[in-house]
Amino acid sequence: MTATTLSIVVPVYAGADHLEALMEEIRKFKTDLDAQTAPVRLAEVIFVDDASKDGSDKVLQRLAKDTPWVVPLFLSRNFGQHAATVAGILHSSGDWVATLDEDLQHPPERVLDMLCRAISTGADVVYANAKSGVHDAAIRDLTSRGFKRFMQWLTGNPKLKYFNSFRLMRGSIGRAVSSVCSHDTYFDVNLSWYTQRIEVEWMELKDERYIQTGKSSYSFRSLLAHAWRMLFSSHIKVLRLGAMIGFIVLGISVLGTILLLAQELLYPDAVQVQGWTSLILSIMFFGGLSVLMLGIALQYLSTMILKSHGKPTFFVVDRSADV
Repeated sequence: MTATTLSIVVPVYAGADHLEALMEEIRKFKTDLDAQTAPVRLAEVIFVDDASKDGSDKVLQRLAKDTPWVVPLFLSRNFGQHAATVAGILHSSGDWVATLDEDLQHPPERVLDMLCRAISTGADVVYANAKSGVHDAAIRDLTSRGFKRFMQWLTGNPKLKYFNSFRLMRGSIGRAVSSVCSHDTYFDVNLSWYTQRIEVEWMELKDERYIQTGKSSYSFRSLLAHAWRMLFSSHIKVLRLGAMIGFIVLGISVLGTILLLAQELLYPDAVQVQGWTSLILSIMFFGGLSVLMLGIALQYLSTMILKSHGKPTFFVVDRSADV
């Protein structure tokens, strides 16, 4: 029986203080897999250095020299976590690809639990989600959950609340998604275009960097860019709602005009003040028509943007090895 191969991708920017410890956990995970003669083999760990400035590159070079299955990639400049993740996935070869953060927030050994859930449920993507607060700070955790809920409502994507950087995906899908990602594409939104078989593995997760220092690895500016990329990659439900409102207002104005004409013909003396009703109906008609046409145009533009981001017409996936 051929073993299922697994690749791990870790984007690195400020990980010099954590990489050695993370590598020890990954090495222990690989040793346990080999000792159990499990039908899963950790083929490679790909560290993508996103032009780090804390000496992470030197640590990665040392790790790669000591361990043949460690693959370091060095980006020419700082492109961001999204680009680093995409680069690592594109260089992967595993049947399954897991992505982890550099700061020990994501335990490598839990990837096996995620793989078991994927196989047992026939899923193509599994997200690890925290059972309790990740930051041990009520306001920070509440803000994070609230933001995801709001974005879920705004985009209409039911899986958005589960999105995070600790994920396991089928290698063929991950590489296909990565190959069409542009600078402003939100990777997880793209994943949801390629498959609806998305599951969640609940576990204890803690952001030790934030708990110890009170500082997040994401600045306010990066969080805004994060939100913008998510919106820009999604069908925005508000656009459909706006077009619908325009259509309703247009319909009301037409119906009101018909009723006004009927009243003028049948009861010409019933209206004491002339002109106001027709003025309001005219404003409603042209306002509703403008909103409707703008909504249709924005919907068409949104469709073109999603196509430019790589939304596929179809994608063929082979799940036969899962059985």
